[in-house]
Amino acid sequence: MVKVFARGDPAPFERFCPLLEFTPHFGDLRRSAVRVMRPRRWLEFAVSSRRSLLLSLPGKHVRSSSSSSSRRHHGTLMAEEAKKLAAYAAVDNHIQNNQVVGVGSGSTIVYAVDRLSKTFHLILSTHARQLILQHGLTLSDLDRHPELDVAIDGADEVDAALTLIKGGGGCLTQEKIVAGCAKHFIVIADYRKDSKALGQQWKKGVPVEVIPMAYVPVSRAIARRFGGEAVLRMAVSKAGPVVTDNSNFILDWKFEHAQNWKEVSTAIKMIPGVVETGLFVGMAERVYFGMEDGSVETRDHPIN
Repeated sequence: MVKVFARGDPAPFERFCPLLEFTPHFGDLRRSAVRVMRPRRWLEFAVSSRRSLLLSLPGKHVRSSSSSSSRRHHGTLMAEEAKKLAAYAAVDNHIQNNQVVGVGSGSTIVYAVDRLSKTFHLILSTHARQLILQHGLTLSDLDRHPELDVAIDGADEVDAALTLIKGGGGCLTQEKIVAGCAKHFIVIADYRKDSKALGQQWKKGVPVEVIPMAYVPVSRAIARRFGGEAVLRMAVSKAGPVVTDNSNFILDWKFEHAQNWKEVSTAIKMIPGVVETGLFVGMAERVYFGMEDGSVETRDHPIN
């Protein structure tokens, strides 16, 4: 993309837009554009590889879609690199040979599995089975290994006290079971998941897995007792609601303010029909955050 800003004198146009100089198709338009620039009007030309010319007059600036998509792509690459750095650091610092390791199913877990040696036993917590087998790792289960040395998983949001929101991808109950069976629960995330308080970064609410027949009364009970609203999560690529790995539904509780998350999670789980919540309270021992500048920051669970 070539952008040209000219004011009055056509010299900047001549200097910064050589592409038009050698493009006969734009010959007449180029000369007329130079004449239009003389009345001290700002013009912006964007010449793309498809040979399209966009004209932006004062107050009607045209944003290049390719430029914005390029920035989004750069941000995505930066976040992915941050996930990789956090995952590698967590594995290097907490995993030893011949340990039994539990893993989750989030996007960050891909990098953790990639880092693991083939001497480890891995526990399938949700949908990581194929990923584990592709890396030649040993697949096990909680029947054979009910006690894990370490569990590693991602999070949708982490607050200052290491309280997590998980389940944005639809998996939370099995991941909480695996984390609860581990001697050490380590979380890996990128810089976008770091918050002082839950809800600052993650705006989609707390996932609550429910028995399908109970989603309406559970939704009403949560809203009545804790405020906000609990909305049934609908599928994107198919008709109907999202169905979990346990064949249940998910309510996304969009809370209005910070709460005592331990008490709230316990109270919600006591509502008939609730299977589990996406609040992981007092479970994470340490969180690794991959940062924008390529560094990795850690946060440990506060000592009471």
